[in-house]
Amino acid sequence: MTTPKRYELEDAQWDRIKGYFPPYRTGRPSSLDNRTALNAILWLMRSGAPWRDLPERYGSWKTVYSRFRAWVSSGLFEQVFLELIDDPDMENLSLDSTIVRAHQKATGAKKTPNVWSKIKLLD
Repeated sequence: MTTPKRYELEDAQWDRIKGYFPPYRTGRPSSLDNRTALNAILWLMRSGAPWRDLPERYGSWKTVYSRFRAWVSSGLFEQVFLELIDDPDMENLSLDSTIVRAHQKATGAKKTPNVWSKIKLLD
């Protein structure tokens, strides 16, 4: 069992989705396996770094980018997301006042009467 670096998949996570990734083609073997390519893509997406800033441990950024484009066009990511959607990770779910908004009248402040009701009283 390997200890994943930050932003990388654990062994159990990879075992769950590895069947969706295409096998290696016959002929010259790829220098980048599917798990490393996916970890590189996850690192890029989570860090917000540009493609050219990919760490060397993941290989050439051009190779990772071409693998990413091939997987996007084949619909592979959609298949993986559909597999994982039934098992949401609620561990990192956080709701606070920065994302939940309430109407100003929901704060319990004193409510002012409607302007139209004052006008009717004057008649």
